[in-house]
Amino acid sequence: MDDLKRMAVFATVVQHGSMTAAARSLGMSPSAVSQHIRQLEREGGVTLLHRSTRQISLTDAGQRFYVQCATLSAAAERARAELAAEQQVPSGELRLAAPVGFAHHTAPALGAWLARFPQLRLRLLLDDVPIDLIQARVDLALRFGPQADSNWVARKLASTPNWLCAAPAWIHARGGVPQHPAHLAQDTWLTLSHRDQHQLALIWQHLHSGERFTVQAMPRALSNHQTAVQALCEAGLGVAVLSAMDVTESVQSGRLVQLLPEWDMGLLDIWAVTPQRDAQPAKVRQAIEELQAYFATLHGVNP
Repeated sequence: MDDLKRMAVFATVVQHGSMTAAARSLGMSPSAVSQHIRQLEREGGVTLLHRSTRQISLTDAGQRFYVQCATLSAAAERARAELAAEQQVPSGELRLAAPVGFAHHTAPALGAWLARFPQLRLRLLLDDVPIDLIQARVDLALRFGPQADSNWVARKLASTPNWLCAAPAWIHARGGVPQHPAHLAQDTWLTLSHRDQHQLALIWQHLHSGERFTVQAMPRALSNHQTAVQALCEAGLGVAVLSAMDVTESVQSGRLVQLLPEWDMGLLDIWAVTPQRDAQPAKVRQAIEELQAYFATLHGVNP
């Protein structure tokens, strides 16, 4: 343990450029700092620092040794930050970015937690187009589906199946429920899209036989908001692929019908994304925990 302390002292001396400045930073006397450096040199059998009356400089051995000591010192700082974060009480403003459809989940997911900490404020930024976390000063973002490689930190919270849905009125007007994905190519499709899109490629896999089938379809209506797509679908204007998390209540109430339930359309992953990799403040860490616990209670969501 003494060696670890001496290595930390050595790194501090190099970072501050003098024994005296390092001593002030560490709350030690300059003579104690000098003694730690001499002990390191004595035990290692090498000179680490060239000393003059005005400055110090690293020897070649000292430069190589400093790289390792600096890494150790940085790791210790991160460990201390982790402990400090554990002791924090969530406070200030939590800037949470999420898709528009998350609006009606906000209160049941975070309401009780916010009530426990009156010093905590929530700023909810709703947009189905992912926003830049740094520019918008976002602490935490909820995102759905595949995540592009980035510098952000993504933690998977849950998954929700994709369901093919339509309103009873649409099924009646169509003349009945389709029995196979092949029967859907010419139907009226509704879809979420953030760009010009002229064709959908939809992939199914049968849960029992393993058969895979792809349908190329032309969307009749597109929106950049998932809630708008669901509203159009419930109004009987077409068929849409929607997340089970969003439509379970509508299916249970009869506003929507899940079509082809024996065919798997894949999972939509739910992610908590943060802009930093170091220890998170309590407001971010606890918000992630609350969201994960909430998603675990929802029908149509796999923890």
